[in-house]
Amino acid sequence: MGFVKGLKCRECGEVYPKEPIHVCSFCFGPLEVEYDYEAIKKCLTKEVIASRPKNMWRYKELLPLDGEPTVGVQVGFTPLIKADNLARVLGVKELYIKNDSVNYPTWSFKDRVVSVALSKSKEFGFKTVACATTGNLGNSVAAQAAQAGLESYIFMPANIEQGKIIGTLIYGPNVIGINGNYDGVNRLCSEIAGKYGWAFANINIRPFYAEGSKTFGYEILEQLGWKVPKHIVAPMAGGSLVLKIIKAIKEFALLGFIKDSGTKIYGAQASGSSPISTAVKSGWDNIKPVKPNTIAQSIAIGNPADGYHAVKAIRDSGGWAEDVSDEELVVEGIKLLATTEGIFTETAGGVTVAVTKKLLEQERIPRDESIVISITGIGLKTQEAVIGRLVAPKMITAKLEDFDALMEREGKAVPAGAKRAQKRKDTVGTKS
Repeated sequence: MGFVKGLKCRECGEVYPKEPIHVCSFCFGPLEVEYDYEAIKKCLTKEVIASRPKNMWRYKELLPLDGEPTVGVQVGFTPLIKADNLARVLGVKELYIKNDSVNYPTWSFKDRVVSVALSKSKEFGFKTVACATTGNLGNSVAAQAAQAGLESYIFMPANIEQGKIIGTLIYGPNVIGINGNYDGVNRLCSEIAGKYGWAFANINIRPFYAEGSKTFGYEILEQLGWKVPKHIVAPMAGGSLVLKIIKAIKEFALLGFIKDSGTKIYGAQASGSSPISTAVKSGWDNIKPVKPNTIAQSIAIGNPADGYHAVKAIRDSGGWAEDVSDEELVVEGIKLLATTEGIFTETAGGVTVAVTKKLLEQERIPRDESIVISITGIGLKTQEAVIGRLVAPKMITAKLEDFDALMEREGKAVPAGAKRAQKRKDTVGTKS
């Protein structure tokens, strides 16, 4: 059996049993999973973790299941890359990329939370799972529901990127497009969840679902040799990821796996949907909802569920939040990461890279300390963002002289050895 004691309200502390609920009935605060850490200490060690398969379930005692995972058992343990090329461009000493754009099965960090949500939904006995999504979550719920033999309903804004719509439809779920933005989709889904009794990954299953994000943080710490980086930059939509990275650090410190040396967390948003970063920069405690207007649709949430707590957590860590324009996230984010490290990230990753650059220029992040940039999804899903912003292919006919002419126009000399070979060929042709 697992190590979950129950649920607890983040606001007033009211406790609840392990049930598919997500809001406190007394103060309407969000519910969080509570663990028996003393029991976990007795059975989970660094050696035990290292002996297990390289997936997110190597930390299963710290995840909210009562039994073994039944969905997404191969998710996680994505690469932590030492990004020396990008580090040189940014002028920093030690830089890493945590690359969830290669996660299984749908190439985003949402595979982590969905594997937990669907495994827990099966434990609760649900036969139908659902979600409100800006793209990546819908991809993952559809794919993993297909693996698990569950019926699925995916609710999404009708105008999201085609790559994400196709990446959901291919798995055969029930896809419902909604005219309007994500916040409207989410409100509708809250009503549907109550009426139809389905397991909505990011609504009534949210306390369990959100715990999957901790594994992103656990892996960073383990892959750094059980050490903590000084700075972590992560994208923010609802705000949950930054909270769970912080929770992962605190849990590993509590278990004695690491020495918590005060990692600072930085939140990244697009300027066209930046309620959390605006609150941090303005010194506000509360979030002022906005109407999203950005190409970074995967993080375009105008009224973030965990916004208030993300603001507080970022400040408490000593970090900061920043936002960037659509042009910055493409040129200084997506293209910069691709041309230095060969990683094609989606718009959310472009935001995170561009915000890191901005924070370095503002001297909010020192250039001589360890930095981890969080990349949470693959760029093949959001190709619309870079169309028209890339250099077009150079067109020639299939003739060597056309290619030689192209090289001459670009000021690139023909290699000396190639000239000698061509001269010998011409000489032989003349004698014959």
